[in-house]
Amino acid sequence: MEMKLKKLRVMGTIKSNNKSNKKSSKNKTAEKTSLIDFKKPEYYLNRQLSLLEFNWRVLQQARDENIPLLERLRFLCIFSTNMDEFFEIRVSGLQQKVELGALHNEPDNTSPKQILKLISQRSHDLVDEQYQLLNLILDEHLAAESIHFVRRTEWNSCMDNWLRDYFENELLPIISPLALDPAHPFPRILNKSLHFIVSLKGKDAFGRNSGLAIVQIPRALPRII
Repeated sequence: MEMKLKKLRVMGTIKSNNKSNKKSSKNKTAEKTSLIDFKKPEYYLNRQLSLLEFNWRVLQQARDENIPLLERLRFLCIFSTNMDEFFEIRVSGLQQKVELGALHNEPDNTSPKQILKLISQRSHDLVDEQYQLLNLILDEHLAAESIHFVRRTEWNSCMDNWLRDYFENELLPIISPLALDPAHPFPRILNKSLHFIVSLKGKDAFGRNSGLAIVQIPRALPRII
C-alpha cells in the first residue's frame, strides 16, 4: 500500500509539473502575442492591390514559353476578364466610398483615394504589359505557325470587299445604333457585354444629322472573324 501511495504521489507530482509547464508555455506565448501591435499598417497587405498582383501572376502564364501557344493567348483573355470584374466590383466600391466621404482607412492605413490612385498606376502598367505580350504572341509566335491577325492597314482590296460584304449581311441586320445626344438620355447598356461608341455619317430617319451612337455587339457573334 505504501509503495502504491508513493507511486500515486509521484504520478501526481509529474502531472502537476506537466500542467505548470503547459501554463508557463501558454503564458510565454501570450506574452509574445501581447508584444505584437496588430494595428501597425506594415503588417498588412492591401487586399485590392493584392488582387492586382494575382492578376499579374495570371499574366505571367502568357509569358511562359513552356505553355502551349493558344493557352498563352487564353491566359491573356482570363486576365482581361479578371480586370473587368475587378473594376466592376472593387473599384466601383472604392469610388462610392469617396463619393460618400468615407474617412475610414484600410488596415494598411491607405484611404480610398490613395488606393484608387495606386490602382490606376498599377493597372496601366499591367495593361501595357498585356498588350506587349499580345503583340509578341500575335506578331511572332502565331505568325510562325501560319496564323495571321491582319490589321486594317494591311487589308488589300479583296479583304476589304469580303469584310464589307460580311458586315452588310451578317452584322448590320442584328445591330442597332443608339443615339448619344442631348435629346436622348444615355441608354442602359447590358452588363458584361461588348459595346462600341461610333461616329455616324448621313442623316437619321427624321432627316437630322447623325452624330455619336453606342452599338451593342450581340454575344452570339464571334469575337474573331
